[in-house]
Amino acid sequence: MQQVKMEVEQASLVLKLLGDKTRLTIMALLNIRELCVCELLEVFDMSQPSISQHLRKLKDAGLVKEERKGQWVYYSINKTSDAYPLLESVLHYIPEQTEKMEQIIKSNPTLRCGC
Repeated sequence: MQQVKMEVEQASLVLKLLGDKTRLTIMALLNIRELCVCELLEVFDMSQPSISQHLRKLKDAGLVKEERKGQWVYYSINKTSDAYPLLESVLHYIPEQTEKMEQIIKSNPTLRCGC
């Protein structure tokens, strides 16, 4: 497998984005499975526009991708990004987000929002 080297500037941007606790937690959750914004609302004490803003920054940096399913948008990690090896390394050191994922599953927000 060929390794793609990142420029220092790009690595700096990725690390700066992941330096935010909310974005780092979002990435750790997306490392488990794809999620809709309404699911992320279950684990963060913030508004939907705030979560969407964090996701937009991650998407603009190429770390996440979105897939429209009907009227809903699901987010997942972009494993084809040049930054993915760095992201994967960082996530290796982040505790499992099992409790937060169980909270999402238990509350089942997709029933309420319809996604």
